Amino acid sequence: MAFCSKCGTSVQDGVAFCPQCGAAIGAAAPPPPPYPPQYPPQYPPQQYAAAPAASGLQENVAGCLCYVLVWLTGIIFLLVDKRPFVRFHAAQSIVVFGALFILRILLSFTLGHTIYYGTGFGLFFMLNGLLSLITLAAWVILMVMAYQGKRFEVPVAAGIANSLAGKVQ
Repeated sequence: MAFCSKCGTSVQDGVAFCPQCGAAIGAAAPPPPPYPPQYPPQYPPQQYAAAPAASGLQENVAGCLCYVLVWLTGIIFLLVDKRPFVRFHAAQSIVVFGALFILRILLSFTLGHTIYYGTGFGLFFMLNGLLSLITLAAWVILMVMAYQGKRFEVPVAAGIANSLAGKVQ
């Protein structure tokens, strides 16, 4: 049995023209695929099944996102993602930015009341500004390092983060 080279219709042996499109039958065309043609072409799922992903994010992107909303996204990624690199950065985010958050609260309670009395007005705003700069610098550096795939360890926080995330290599 032959096939039309133009439309792929099966043609009986000895026929000179395709009954479907009228093209001349010279040589046998390849048989049609075992599955129906589709546009855009899709492959049979049994041959090209994709492996299920652990999460939809690459490891470095997930590590970077651990720092986006400081300790809040750290908690989310620590609970959701099981990859060691991501868990370390999530735990480090919780420790570093949690400590900076607590320092800011303590600063507000200890020196914040002095604003109303005028005694520590300059000291409060100077320490608050310094703490804000430290927070911003840590946020940018840790996000960039995680996005580059580096396991950058903040000196004191890394030990606590390792115990929080589980020992990572």
